[in-house]
Amino acid sequence: MSSSALESALTQMQSLASQAAGQPARGQRLSTAVGEGGFADELQASIERINTLKQEAAEKTRAFQAGEPGVELDDVMVDVQKASVAFEMGKQVRSRLVTAYKDVMNMQV
Repeated sequence: MSSSALESALTQMQSLASQAAGQPARGQRLSTAVGEGGFADELQASIERINTLKQEAAEKTRAFQAGEPGVELDDVMVDVQKASVAFEMGKQVRSRLVTAYKDVMNMQV
């Protein structure tokens, strides 16, 4: 894996870790404050991020298959795996949302 790819992956991991801790990443401010946006907006943004990862992985795969210079197999595999993990997470969130919705709908008033 090239050093720029490693640095990019490290930066992404640090950003995700700081987001999970509820702190803004280096050089960023917290994107949403209480009362801004909403659940639907966050859900839509997450779906768009998953789609973007999938498209980037597909594009890198096509570039590798075409033999374009600078596209290495390990980078392709990492991108495909990231897209796969993001998609699986999206499916799990969806199934939990459906379960929560069914639970709310079955509540007695």
